[in-house]
Amino acid sequence: MELIKDILKILYYTINIYILLYGLYYFVTSLFAFKKKTIIRRYKAKHKIAVLIAARNEAKVIGNLIDSLKKQKYPDKLYDIFVIPNNCTDNTEEIAKQAGAKIIECTGVIKSKGDVLKQSFKYMSTMENDYEAYCIFDADNIVHNNFLNRMNDTLCSGYKVAQGFRDTKNASNTWISSCYSLFYLTQNYFFNSARMNMNWSASINGTGFMISKSVIDEFGFNTVTITEDIEFAAHCALNNVKIAFVDDAITYDEQPLTFAQSWKQRTRWSIGTMQCLYKYSGKLMKTGIKQKIPQCIDMSLFFMAPVIQVLSLVVIGLFLLVGLMSIKVASASMIIFENAGLFLIGGYFICVVVSLLVLKLQHKSIKKSLKGVFTLSIFMLSWIPINMISLYRKDCFWEPIEHVEDITIEELA
Repeated sequence: MELIKDILKILYYTINIYILLYGLYYFVTSLFAFKKKTIIRRYKAKHKIAVLIAARNEAKVIGNLIDSLKKQKYPDKLYDIFVIPNNCTDNTEEIAKQAGAKIIECTGVIKSKGDVLKQSFKYMSTMENDYEAYCIFDADNIVHNNFLNRMNDTLCSGYKVAQGFRDTKNASNTWISSCYSLFYLTQNYFFNSARMNMNWSASINGTGFMISKSVIDEFGFNTVTITEDIEFAAHCALNNVKIAFVDDAITYDEQPLTFAQSWKQRTRWSIGTMQCLYKYSGKLMKTGIKQKIPQCIDMSLFFMAPVIQVLSLVVIGLFLLVGLMSIKVASASMIIFENAGLFLIGGYFICVVVSLLVLKLQHKSIKKSLKGVFTLSIFMLSWIPINMISLYRKDCFWEPIEHVEDITIEELA
């Protein structure tokens, strides 16, 4: 019995220390968001850009995206819009053509957006063109009219990969879409902006990002997981290609409206993150330490997020066991155990305060985001069972989420 108690005690302290250090790391790095902002200066329009849009049954929204892209303040002669229909059963392709986009045909089996982009880059390499960069969007997006200008500025500043500001076009519709909006606002500010100020790499957020043609030519786009965005960010880290964060290159994204849709999407994200953890974490740590590339270590820690969330649930179980078995541990731990209800309430209010702070810092309407402010903690807690699933599920099918928000750039800007 004493041996069991000793093992539980060691496990209890080890997991608690690990979670504490992990949380402390992200708390300290988030503080750099308050550091003097890294400014990307403005340049004359120079670089020719190919805009790439993967589209699967997006007839309801593709027109508004192309319309917002055609209204860019960037010279018409310096960019072209390409739509890549895949697995479509509606008239997405016809609408895209009518709106003025060029079409790239997909061949073979397409299982993910990564497959679509891989084929698109291959197509671009075989055609005669003078494109110097690619900007990637999802079909449900609306793009601010200064996006391409700011990506041109970023290229002129020496960056070869950049992530824009991911905003939400339907933040006030449901508590789920409101939570997504707050999640991305928090990531924009305390993760991407902080790392930009640290001269580290931001992370790719799936849409509204730019890749220099030279990066594709040199390193390719060889993603194999179902989360091609963060996998590509890992490739960038391993090759010491810094990812800029451009907070005034704005993309408005349509978020899921229901918990069921959100569950499916976040399950895919978590499984993809675990795929990246298994495939890249060791290599990232080794490269980061050996070549002194901090973004490699940062990316490796990022892939640990699902495991850390599951361990937080394990800690609760250990709290109960330690208390029930009368195992002597640090008094601070027992205070938490004995006042678990108060700490849960305190945690909830901290989440509310952080949400309000993010909205204030990002100059967003608190009134329009109240649904998310009071439910974000529930949204984040629901990620724990999702991450538990991701620990044993090695793969999942990509399932599209229906996009229905018929919103124009004029309604958002």
